[in-house]
Amino acid sequence: MANVVSEGATARRSRTLQAELALSTLTEDPAAPDRPRRVLEQALVFTSAAFAGVYVPGGPSGEALCLAESAGVPRTLYGLRDTYPLAGSSPPAEACRTGRAVWLGPDEVADHADSRRMPAGDVSLAALPIGGARGGCLLAVTDAPGGFDSEDRTCLELVAEASACPVAAASAPGGELPPGAFALAMDSGRVEAGDDVLALFGIDRAGFDGKVETLLALTVPEDLPSLMSVVEADHMSIGERELEFRVLRPAGPPGWLRLRGRLLPGGDGRPARLVGTVAEASALRPGVTDVARVQRLASALATAGTVRDVSHAVVAALRAPLRADRIALAELENDRLVVTVLDPPEPESWPELWRREWRTEWPDAPVRAMPTLAAALREGRARIWPAGTRLEPALAEVGPGGLAVLPLSAAGRTAGACLIGWDSPHDFGPDERALLTASAGLAGQALMRAHAFDAEHELVGMLQRTLLPRRLPRLPGAEAVARYLPATAGLEVGGDWYDVIPLPDNHVALVIGDVQGHSTGAATLMGQMRTALRAYAAEGHPPDVVVSHANRLLLDMETDLFATCAYVDLDLEAGTAWCVRAGHLPPVLRHPDGAAEITEVEGGPPLGVLSQADFPMTPLRLRPGTVLALTTDGLVESPDADIDTGMDGLARRLAAVDPGRLGPVADALLTGARRDDDIALLLVRYDGLAVRPLRESWTVRRVPEAVRHARRFTRRTLRSWGVGEDADAALLVVSELVTNALVHTEGPVRLDLTLVHHRLRIAVADASPRTPVKPTNIGWEATGGRGILLVEAVSTAWGALPVSGGKQVWSELLLGR
Repeated sequence: MANVVSEGATARRSRTLQAELALSTLTEDPAAPDRPRRVLEQALVFTSAAFAGVYVPGGPSGEALCLAESAGVPRTLYGLRDTYPLAGSSPPAEACRTGRAVWLGPDEVADHADSRRMPAGDVSLAALPIGGARGGCLLAVTDAPGGFDSEDRTCLELVAEASACPVAAASAPGGELPPGAFALAMDSGRVEAGDDVLALFGIDRAGFDGKVETLLALTVPEDLPSLMSVVEADHMSIGERELEFRVLRPAGPPGWLRLRGRLLPGGDGRPARLVGTVAEASALRPGVTDVARVQRLASALATAGTVRDVSHAVVAALRAPLRADRIALAELENDRLVVTVLDPPEPESWPELWRREWRTEWPDAPVRAMPTLAAALREGRARIWPAGTRLEPALAEVGPGGLAVLPLSAAGRTAGACLIGWDSPHDFGPDERALLTASAGLAGQALMRAHAFDAEHELVGMLQRTLLPRRLPRLPGAEAVARYLPATAGLEVGGDWYDVIPLPDNHVALVIGDVQGHSTGAATLMGQMRTALRAYAAEGHPPDVVVSHANRLLLDMETDLFATCAYVDLDLEAGTAWCVRAGHLPPVLRHPDGAAEITEVEGGPPLGVLSQADFPMTPLRLRPGTVLALTTDGLVESPDADIDTGMDGLARRLAAVDPGRLGPVADALLTGARRDDDIALLLVRYDGLAVRPLRESWTVRRVPEAVRHARRFTRRTLRSWGVGEDADAALLVVSELVTNALVHTEGPVRLDLTLVHHRLRIAVADASPRTPVKPTNIGWEATGGRGILLVEAVSTAWGALPVSGGKQVWSELLLGR
């Protein structure tokens, strides 16, 4: 370990000498086209800078400092501008006017006028004049703890001296273009192109109309977004950019081209121009500049949402260009590295210590077992150990031919690390060092965003799982399945919901709905509406009353959101249903013969819109084998097709499936669905009851002989059903329940008898919501209270249900026991 520390200290002391040697080599050829960029890359290699840029006077009369060249992470990550007024108070302007370097620590940066554009954390900034007063300046930024140390400052001064003759920020148009060059006017889209450029696109000079759209139309459509980010002024920042794209060929596969361009600011009435070259990608030197790779990595990380996405993007961007044998991306959690991606994934490719510590799908290695790695993470800078360096086994086995460790830092803390290893001795050139440094800064920022994304995504998923049914109930004579797919765009939880509510007398309520918007507010309202509809349905209200109550409830919540809903009350005995729509899509029926139809169901307005709204009920008829489908608009609506077309497509797909297994049917209907909106899907196959219950009802009138009439009705009904032995117990229950209803309540009383599978259900409904209470202690002198005890004694089960403002007291008797 002492040897490693000594070697590290020696390397740090020799940084200045190495920088002098590298810069002197680069300045030997001042005419080299990529010299300015390669000079700036040395600031990334030999200092802790994450960004370095050269600003030179430009504009109509030279009154502004314009970015001429840059290297490292995108300037926008640190809130840096393309231009600074030369007369302003910015650090570049001050360094350029006074001819003295400006060094700002985190506190000075926070007090600066541009601090609101910069990220929070320990950000330090340096502005060094180049070429004397008013000759331009070098601007460098770092988020390393402590800012630029003394050796960093010395190396930056060397870089500033080597940058004394940068490429001009503006040049006058005119003159004949070289064969492989082009110039694009950013205001009009007119482009001048050399003969070689036109030949690469497969068009001749006479057939070219001078429009950039003509060239873009010849590229592969998938590559257009990256090209548009270059040719649109709003997306292109001043400085050099590089990217690869494909162009269509008349015959054969598309060909790869590489574009290198520089955006030059306008002035003296001239528009801003994009100038550069286009060449065959295969014709360039093997050691391709890393500007395009960094840009591609930045583009990939910009769309990477999760930690795993970030890790895969880094591996895809680095392993092939660096010809590395293995790459590991890990999050830093306390004192452990939790690896998210290993490439290659085979365990035998990694150190034995890592394999011993694997406790889950991904390895979990203690940092304390790798002190050299721990020191690199504390220092917060990219570290490189060539072949033969003495390292602890846990690191040496990762890269016996060379090892690079990139701490992934952002906002003043280390979020993780990237380990890159080679098996054969590897030579680390300046280009690779610059690529590693720039990639570490980009990945660190993306990893911090992904941490927040993953945390919020887990919260969203937990909230969604809590608000939706955990499982659907088993239904007599029917089968129900449901699917929910959250939107993949963004993190906000959706407002789609579904529910299956068992009701008395073999009825079931099928509900599907959608609350406006995607937010936690919409999800909360969705949970409230689902609970309200379930409660109103359990009270025994008809479908139109259930939906009307939900509408009034939503209006009383005083929310700006509204909801759509479809409610179907299905009678599993008769195969009939009543449907109510509140601004929602109608059900789709697949009949037993395979024909599918979109039902013509009358509809009312969405919930929460009108206080005096009507919600008409429409009858539906279901034969055994009929499948009823309810869905939300996310499944059938898209930007390129209206909702009617989507519903027709759903009906066709439903007609083409085998309804025998509803799970695969639901999955098939969701295959290829767009994911820019939530999708809820509820399928119910009605099979019919194998044995239909026997039912009879009697309205109990409040007359002196009411109980005797109820007993006579019960005896006559049971005799017609063939029940004889247990009739006495049933008559006792009827007597007690009817007597309690007449004595303790007012209003109508109804007696219902149901027989199915030797189970007799006796139910007495009244207008009082008060539930009968079983007495805990009855004295000899008590004149009442024994009726409920008698009912409990002879019943298999008994209870009370709320029904339409009143209640229903029920008892079940198992006949023949």
